[in-house]
Amino acid sequence: MSQAGNPVIAHTRQGQLEGSFEKGQFVFRGIPYAAPPTGRLRWRAPRPAKPWTGVRSAKAFGPVSPQNPLPGSDVMAALSAAEPQDEDCLYLNVWTPGLDDAARPVMVWIHGGAFIIGSGSEKMYRDNTLVTRGDVVLVTLNYRLGAFGFMNLREITGGRIPGTGCEGLLDQVAALDWVRDNIASFGGDPVNVTVFGESAGAMSIGDLMGMPAARGRFGKAILESGGANTVGTLEDGVAAATEFLGILGMTRPDPDALLGLATERILDAQQQLALLMRRRDNRLTPFQPVVDGDVLPDIPLEAIKKGSASGIRTLAGTNRDEFKLFNFMDPAFRRMDEDLMLRRLRDLIPAGHVDGMVEAYRRGRQGRGEAAGPGDILTAIQSDFMFRIPVLGLVEAQGRNGLPAYNYLFSWESPALKGALGSCHALEIGFVFGNCDPSFCGSGPGADALSRKIQDAWTSFARTGDPSCDSLGAWEPYAPSRATMVLDRECRMEDAPREEERRAWDAFEMLLTKPI
Repeated sequence: MSQAGNPVIAHTRQGQLEGSFEKGQFVFRGIPYAAPPTGRLRWRAPRPAKPWTGVRSAKAFGPVSPQNPLPGSDVMAALSAAEPQDEDCLYLNVWTPGLDDAARPVMVWIHGGAFIIGSGSEKMYRDNTLVTRGDVVLVTLNYRLGAFGFMNLREITGGRIPGTGCEGLLDQVAALDWVRDNIASFGGDPVNVTVFGESAGAMSIGDLMGMPAARGRFGKAILESGGANTVGTLEDGVAAATEFLGILGMTRPDPDALLGLATERILDAQQQLALLMRRRDNRLTPFQPVVDGDVLPDIPLEAIKKGSASGIRTLAGTNRDEFKLFNFMDPAFRRMDEDLMLRRLRDLIPAGHVDGMVEAYRRGRQGRGEAAGPGDILTAIQSDFMFRIPVLGLVEAQGRNGLPAYNYLFSWESPALKGALGSCHALEIGFVFGNCDPSFCGSGPGADALSRKIQDAWTSFARTGDPSCDSLGAWEPYAPSRATMVLDRECRMEDAPREEERRAWDAFEMLLTKPI
């Protein structure tokens, strides 16, 4: 296929697509991978996309799932959602070095956003250098968010609306089915698929690893800041749906009325429910995947421990200061003192373990010469509670299942807000895609070098299942010494980093972790 002059055409099972050639990559945008989940298909599992005749243009991104802005998005541009929104949102995008039979590794990105915001067409991915540097095929996708993708209505409607609260996950499976059936036409290898994602995207991957419907769809997984236990119980899912209906003024569930609701009305009710939960439970999102007993038969981490993902090679890690981003957006955090810290922690972990946890974190931080005030300790414990400890649990489980599993700790610090964000949540994404926002990620030779090393490791893992590479060096599996790759200005392997704090979590078990 000519890079200039002639149309850029790819063939799929649904029909022909015309893309474009940009900056050394063939790009296809807005490819429908499932039927629009609208009308009577709202809150149902995805259906196959209909075929078309002729050549369909794939030069514009498709609409993204309807979403409200997160609190703080006026301060952090990365949290804003300025793209066109529509319930007809099940589209994916492909970037590839060649429309040939090279059978390149395929990397399928699942975006984050607390299960309520985000898309597969965010600015971060658009001008990526990952594809050309790693000679891989990149796929990004939209999936249903919030009330549209993660609200269980099956129980309170007696099955008249069959929504399990896992429709967003089933969308991801449908996208992986599309990849299996079509990616060879884009120069990719359908039997060498790596899913990778961040935050809710990584948590989704953890869910897929425990989902019967996703088995066999991918052989490798890279989880950035998310594990396999951020789910809600069926009881929690029913309670959230019941509150949602109450906000709508429905004293009893009316399936026809629910299916007839305007998109904006659903978003408004979701926002009201989110504000209620923010005040009551100090959380940002009211919806998350539901352990419904069917799509998710068990807490995914428990299924993984039993071998549900035993054939999947796994790389997972976290950023050192994940929660600094969220606490920056919390006005109450500016008043943090010892009493407020303890009250917050009693809402997170069993009250009897709070004092010992605080002491372990204070001792560990002071031993490394780090700040150990109430806000510092709270942020560190929140970061580990939501992200690091679940990720380590997944890495340990996969290591016990017979394949090497790899862990990282990203410690590069953001220059934003005079360094107040540290190595915060989402900071690594720009380095992965080679598209760093200088104000958030930093810039210069050091940033460029770290980005290249991360890209090389990620694509090496996608190609071989081992993230070791020339630019970064040997990357040892996590077991048996808790070997961790520290990703910073000077990358290095380190055994059991921040071990005193990690050990404090051994005193009790967290079966599941609700999202922020």
